[in-house]
Amino acid sequence: MAEPQRLPWRLPVPAGGVHRGGWYLLSGQSAGSGVPARLCLRVEDAGPPCPEEACVPLPPMRRDGRWQALVRLRMDTHGLVLAALAGADVSVQAVQWRQIGKLSAGLAMLRHLAMQAGVSEAFGWLVGVLARLRRGARVAGDWAYARYRQRLGGTLSAYAGWLLARALAPERTPQARAARLAGLRTRPLVSILLPVYDPPLAWLRACLDSVLAQDYPDWELCIADDASTQPEVRALLAEYAARDPRIRVVWRPHNGHIVAASNSALALARGAWVALLDHDDLLAPQALLEMVAAAEAHPHWRMLYSDEDKIDADGQRFDPYFKPDFDPALLLGQNCIGHLALYDRDLLDAVGGFQAGMDGSQDWDLALRCVERLSPGQIGHVPQVLYHWRAHPGSSAAHPQAKAYATAAACRAVQAHLARTGQAGEVIAIAPGRLRVRRALPSPLPSVSLIVPTRDRLDLLRPCLEGVLQGTDYPALDVWVVDNGSCEPETLAYLAQLARDPRVHVLRDGGPFNYSALNNRAAAQARGQVLCLLNNDIQVLAPDWLREMVAEALVPDVGAVGALLLYPDGRIQHAGVMLGIGGVAAHPWCGWPVDCEGQMGRLRLVHSLSAVTGACLVVRRDVFMAVGGLDEALAVAFNDVDFCLRLRAAGYRNVWTPHARLVHRESASRGPDTHPERYQRLLREAALMRARWGALLEDDPAYNPNLSLDGEAFALADRPRPRACGRYGAAAG
Repeated sequence: MAEPQRLPWRLPVPAGGVHRGGWYLLSGQSAGSGVPARLCLRVEDAGPPCPEEACVPLPPMRRDGRWQALVRLRMDTHGLVLAALAGADVSVQAVQWRQIGKLSAGLAMLRHLAMQAGVSEAFGWLVGVLARLRRGARVAGDWAYARYRQRLGGTLSAYAGWLLARALAPERTPQARAARLAGLRTRPLVSILLPVYDPPLAWLRACLDSVLAQDYPDWELCIADDASTQPEVRALLAEYAARDPRIRVVWRPHNGHIVAASNSALALARGAWVALLDHDDLLAPQALLEMVAAAEAHPHWRMLYSDEDKIDADGQRFDPYFKPDFDPALLLGQNCIGHLALYDRDLLDAVGGFQAGMDGSQDWDLALRCVERLSPGQIGHVPQVLYHWRAHPGSSAAHPQAKAYATAAACRAVQAHLARTGQAGEVIAIAPGRLRVRRALPSPLPSVSLIVPTRDRLDLLRPCLEGVLQGTDYPALDVWVVDNGSCEPETLAYLAQLARDPRVHVLRDGGPFNYSALNNRAAAQARGQVLCLLNNDIQVLAPDWLREMVAEALVPDVGAVGALLLYPDGRIQHAGVMLGIGGVAAHPWCGWPVDCEGQMGRLRLVHSLSAVTGACLVVRRDVFMAVGGLDEALAVAFNDVDFCLRLRAAGYRNVWTPHARLVHRESASRGPDTHPERYQRLLREAALMRARWGALLEDDPAYNPNLSLDGEAFALADRPRPRACGRYGAAAG
């Protein structure tokens, strides 16, 4: 039998130098153990008129790893590449690729459908083919093959196609990976902790094989068997330990649950770095190599984490989590560190390892206790999918509610973190694995000055101010209405009436509209400890909105705080601002339903962003003044984004909260920027932003270089973007 071929693998070209168009049978067998993967055939020069056949998903492998598929090439091709659909590490052997006639192709399709989809499906296919033969053999053949592929092969998901493109990228070739390993200046030992308790044997074997397949060889696997009840588990672990001296096992006499088992594994560790692995999950082949290379490139990092996805029982990868760079606010709401994470061994010793009583969220608790000892610049993010969570019935990856005890432990972990760091607040579980910190406000409440620029449009201003003055439960507030040349009698009368309220101050400014200048003038006169910039087309929905925003703004390292703003019909108008989308910045999720959860539930969680909209923005007055307020050179557009970026440059985080909801009639007062003069001004302000902030606009730390800047936010990018702050994109790196 021929030597196994590691995928992706180029099929040998026939003597004529080309694979002729026609029908082919492709068959072979997986050379590895574990759960069979799905394969596909990449047709490299399949251009028009058949771009949909550039990648042909093959029917699922049998449980013994064998597969057979019918493939039609519409035209001659010079390049065929066999690859794993989800970019998994797969080797194959006994591959056969042979051309057959049309009748044999039809019989093969009928046989495959009967074996894999059932006799009734095969019969329906046959009836469909016979019915279409009256319209010609070509019509019948096209329909037959399309139905066959749909029923057995399926079509590529966006993520599967993206993974395939990454697997075939030049930097993923074995030669490139070997060169990357050779280029490392140092090769520290990485200790991988693996607590084990009665996993399915096939998945445990696949997990162990994923460690053995690492491109980076300087690792040790520290296994703690937590008194598994299945003798086959012990036998399998002993088999692997005998196979490779880098695998070490401690046998715990009694089941102590995952914290005790993890600490037992940690006691075996001798490496400078420690990684965590669950007994049914998988490491990508390049996982340790990329993490070690990142740590070498950023020697100040003491803790780093990667992106991740899930893998189902059939080996299909899905649901990727392309994470932001380190965000302390998001870590309070979800375990965004997760796996794969590398920890400096001295750091783990300093925090005392895993904490008793945190079973189910022990890794979340560990991350929190480590973060407390580090500066943000010491925590790195490697934006590559290097870890695959196993999703199966009963797993928290597939059904987080299956482990309710883990969410309870997470609440305890975050509450303990708040206590250790002197933050007053209540931790509330809002969904499995999703938490809210309701921060406590000090007594007495800090005073808040709300600044509302306006010009006429009483139909907007009146409900806005009524919501602020009568529908907001924050008593320590005053309002500064900046009248930019109102002339309608009804508006002037209303402003005169407002001025009699001791909480309201009316400033007159009849100059050309300059949003930045209007807010700066009011901020200079206001005396509130906290400022709230508020458009006149905002409507209050619930009385506690300002309490929520002020509580977040009082966190010492927080700059601006934004809210969830909705269109009048309930769709999302603002859920933060992402840099680079559309050239400068844009609102992700704009127009989506309000019940949309966003990427990994982020629309339900408080998290840090590079910028939030000035339509409803809360900031401490001293912070506003320290960075010089809004830039008056940006009269209308991007002044809020620029302000937030200057806050970031000064060392502050900007935060968005979904727990303050208001309605925003976007640009209802000023109107859209479609007038030629307004459009030219918009172009000038966009050019100013690009000149001032440069490459940072394409490297938002709250986004991810694997996500697109073209079109819809959080779509997959054609290829990862280079980082403005270095290969792995740490703000301090």
